[in-house]
Amino acid sequence: MQKNYFLFGYQHNGQTKLGLQKDNTLYTLDESIVPSLDSILTDVSANDLLALLDSASTKELPQDTLFTLKNLLTNQPIWASGVTYKQSEEARERESDNSNLYTRVYSAERPELFWKSIGSEIVSNGDYVGIRRDATWSVPEPELTLVINAHGECIGFTIGNDMSSRDIEGANALYLPQAKVYDDACAVGPRIWLRPNANEWGDLTIQISIERDNNTVFSGDTSTAQLKRQLPELVDYLLRCKTFSHGVFLMTGTGVVPPDEFTLQANDIIRIQIDPIGELVNTVHIVG
Repeated sequence: MQKNYFLFGYQHNGQTKLGLQKDNTLYTLDESIVPSLDSILTDVSANDLLALLDSASTKELPQDTLFTLKNLLTNQPIWASGVTYKQSEEARERESDNSNLYTRVYSAERPELFWKSIGSEIVSNGDYVGIRRDATWSVPEPELTLVINAHGECIGFTIGNDMSSRDIEGANALYLPQAKVYDDACAVGPRIWLRPNANEWGDLTIQISIERDNNTVFSGDTSTAQLKRQLPELVDYLLRCKTFSHGVFLMTGTGVVPPDEFTLQANDIIRIQIDPIGELVNTVHIVG
């Protein structure tokens, strides 16, 4: 049976260190062999990755170690995919007064891909995510996220939250960068599930719940089986005519959309779970 390997960050003397989980055991990594996540994504091929990590595993960490990816991502951009689930296509059509634009995107040969953040600016597990002060309709978007190295190989998966201002994008599709790219709008974590040379999603369930004043005000789930696009297809289009010398993370779109009357509020708690990756938990605050 194949072991589950995970990369994660943990705090040590005020710094974020890179750790490795093999099945249920957590290890530190010898920094002379694996100095950083950036070095893995830049220099290591998918075929060599697990053997290298095995050789770098050292002392064990406690089981209650808190996982984060913040401060591990540096030069890696985060990109995102749009309208990859039928539910997303239908919701986008409603918010844009049935423009048919998103229906055409959903059916097109070329997927919608856009830049979301740079790795050094992500928020991760336990951090605050933001909603824009000038938005009236804000939602989280739970997404399986690909981890792609500089060789263009998918080496694994993590969880992404592509925070979105639906009223801003709905007013005009050209406002998408303002709806999607602002402070604390990109959450990634809590760890990376390593699947070197992955070329399919597997059947993963994506769950989300939103808590307000100790009550669940929204919950939902979807499956990666509902994704219209295939993994190699999204990777191929992302890498066409574009080099990522430090690797790249790619969110794959959302299939869970809250009701149109729902909007996030400050202090809401967002929980996104994808097994076996874990749970990404963030509290909402207002940006600006």
